[in-house]
Amino acid sequence: MFIEPEGLYTTEMYLGGMSSSLPEDVQYAMYRTVPGLENVKIVRNAYAIEYDCIDPHQLKHSLEFKEISGLFSAGQINGSSGYEEAAGQGIIAGMNAALFCLGKEPVILDRSQAYIGVLIDDLVTKETTEPYRMMTSRAEYRLVLRQDNADLRLRAIGHDAGLVSDEDYNKMLAKKESIDREVNRLKTTILGGNETVQAFMLKHGSTPLNNGTSLSELMKRPELDYEKLAEIDPERPELPADIVEQVCIQIKYEGYITKQEKQIENFKRLENKKLSPNFDYSTIKGLRKEAIQKLNKIKPASIGQAGRISGVSPADIAVLLVALKA
Repeated sequence: MFIEPEGLYTTEMYLGGMSSSLPEDVQYAMYRTVPGLENVKIVRNAYAIEYDCIDPHQLKHSLEFKEISGLFSAGQINGSSGYEEAAGQGIIAGMNAALFCLGKEPVILDRSQAYIGVLIDDLVTKETTEPYRMMTSRAEYRLVLRQDNADLRLRAIGHDAGLVSDEDYNKMLAKKESIDREVNRLKTTILGGNETVQAFMLKHGSTPLNNGTSLSELMKRPELDYEKLAEIDPERPELPADIVEQVCIQIKYEGYITKQEKQIENFKRLENKKLSPNFDYSTIKGLRKEAIQKLNKIKPASIGQAGRISGVSPADIAVLLVALKA
């Protein structure tokens, strides 16, 4: 249980860890059993909320109803809980409702592009038996889904949809170009084992050089970073902090990021194998009954989504792939 100040200029406290929807007199009786709260006064009683929700399997990834053209749904009604989750769906549903009216294709973010993509895919694909909260642990590609690169990942999509101005889009392109240019410079700038460099290595407790090494390789050493290497990098340009941050992340964690990008390529291959929304899976020989029921209920848009349905096994996906090929 936590007693937290509500602000700098108030004497009100928030009681965390004792959620309740009991009557006021019962709340008083309960809270006053806590040492130090014997004379507590409740400014606003604890309360509970209750709401109905639809079965999100009725929705496409665009958040449009499969059976009701032009009707989009977002927020807690879709089975989610939390303000950010509702807001994320609202962005997608609102954007796609507008695009629908304009006769344009919907924007669909997949699991490798955004946490919104993970959230929506989980809602429309998996069996959600309790209010859904978005957590980083739900995202298998979270190494690339970072807040520091959100503009690089998503601004082009927003621009294509008409939500991002040309000015902001061009700023992002210029930023990306600066990052790529500096990363390339660090990878192609080779340092030899001269006296200055070896003294620098000794100063920072780093292994001396036996042959020519690029600045990017030196940056990967745990004891060295972009700022420290400025001592032996006279050509280093003056760059804004956000560009330096991206350069450091891309080089320092290049091995991990490259590995994740290969996983995303494999994921995209299965996502690109599309399935018809009108297909009857009972016509495929070799599929288990449970898989047929789940596939016919959810009507996955791709092989990738089909593989994420609870009750559809890798063996079922193999049968599906053979059927598709045939």
